[in-house]
Amino acid sequence: MARTPSVPGVLTSEQCRETGAAIAAMQEPSGALPWFPGGQTDPWDHIESAMALSVTGMLAEAEKAYEWSRRTQRPDGSWPIKFVNGRVADANTDANFCAYIAVGVWHHHLITGDRAFLEHMWPTVWSAIDLVLRFQAPSGQMYWGGGHPLPHTGGQFGLADGVFESAMLTGSASIHQALGCAALIAEAVGQPAPAWRDAQMRLGHALRRHTAHFLPPSDHSMDWYYPVLGGAVRGRAGQELIAQRWDEFVVDGLGIRCVDHRPWVTGAETCELVLAMDCLGDDADACRLFADMQHLRDPDGSYWTGLVFSDGKRWPVEKSCWTSAVVVLAADALSRTSRANGIFRDADPLRDVTVPAADVPGLSCDCTIA
Repeated sequence: MARTPSVPGVLTSEQCRETGAAIAAMQEPSGALPWFPGGQTDPWDHIESAMALSVTGMLAEAEKAYEWSRRTQRPDGSWPIKFVNGRVADANTDANFCAYIAVGVWHHHLITGDRAFLEHMWPTVWSAIDLVLRFQAPSGQMYWGGGHPLPHTGGQFGLADGVFESAMLTGSASIHQALGCAALIAEAVGQPAPAWRDAQMRLGHALRRHTAHFLPPSDHSMDWYYPVLGGAVRGRAGQELIAQRWDEFVVDGLGIRCVDHRPWVTGAETCELVLAMDCLGDDADACRLFADMQHLRDPDGSYWTGLVFSDGKRWPVEKSCWTSAVVVLAADALSRTSRANGIFRDADPLRDVTVPAADVPGLSCDCTIA
């Protein structure tokens, strides 16, 4: 049996397995992994939860989740934004939600080495990424979503096409990681897709050098750390980015705020920041934050979504599947346990690479990509 992550003095292997079991207990017979029993399922958080199942050795449950994704994908490569109890509750399309299948499939393959699984999921990944690239603006950023059905406009969108022509930092940064994983999958199945790498480089360049193309960073912490987590911003630039808003979001001993002006810490955002700090090599702060959020752990191994620290009340009153999932992923990254523990750390495609923007198809600015 493969080892399960543990973080000395914080989380034991047995506790991590209990968290995996708590996630599996929320899985619906269809394979869907909802936010909580009876709650909504979205395609992104569903994949994140499946990744935690893979890390904790629950491979059959993870593959059942990926089969749900394969089965519910629409002919154009998209998924509805929201399902509830197996029914579509929001039929619109979120580009980031669609892209994340590539991260999950590559993650599961890294853990299992199962080429048959990779080949089985390849058409799903290809269709999803082909769809996502239709949302890329000429300047590299990703428009966040659109109505359904989507138009077939050869990649040129206008408001009349039902595409929401605004780009969000968090979603675009997550897509940056997904494009890299998709390119690795394509290479592994013998169908290289250099256009996907080019799209990733254009997107990363926009995230690093042309932030005016995105909506301004919001009061949510995800807009703060996701450019690091998704691999677009690393090194000194990443450290400076995190330092800029550290005091706004980090609450000593409790984790980080979800929203900068509210007395509310959340476990998922805290553990995502742990992953981002791990990407920057800041092990001390990462481990401290991981320890700080353990007050959200329930005796059954699951994790409460958040705590309003001004009155000591858990809110919302739910133990969310995706919060438990990112705890497992953070433990794996910190402990270097599974063969996929670097899935976020390795999301930077430009380590030790300097490329003139003019050499990247589709980019016309005078910057240097580095």
